[in-house]
Amino acid sequence: MRLIPLVLALMAAAPAFAQRAVTPDEFDTMVTGRTLHFNRAGEPFGAEQYFEDKRVIWSFENGQCQRGIWFTNAEDEICFVYEGDPASQCWNFLEMPGGDLHARLPGSDPAGDLVMRDVSREALNCPLPDLGV
Repeated sequence: MRLIPLVLALMAAAPAFAQRAVTPDEFDTMVTGRTLHFNRAGEPFGAEQYFEDKRVIWSFENGQCQRGIWFTNAEDEICFVYEGDPASQCWNFLEMPGGDLHARLPGSDPAGDLVMRDVSREALNCPLPDLGV
């Protein structure tokens, strides 16, 4: 009979071991000066380049680029605002048991996660609009 409360306690604690939220400071250290490449549903989705001053460039796989900034909100979510869209998009960055990094919109189904597939120090091919190609 004593085993049942222990099993129930372990089952309740299991999600804590399944994933860990990356803190804003950890995120800053992890991304500054780097470009992260993401998959969604197993397919290449896009990449984001992170600069020293919290500026970012997001590039979809089709090459469409968006410039913006990132910041943290009161819930320690990582939020982004991009040119041309004043609405912020906030994410939870989660370290999974195998070491994968997932980005998930709060309250969203994990099936929609962005999953980091690669990290590099290479710049994205996103020239400024007025510079031409």
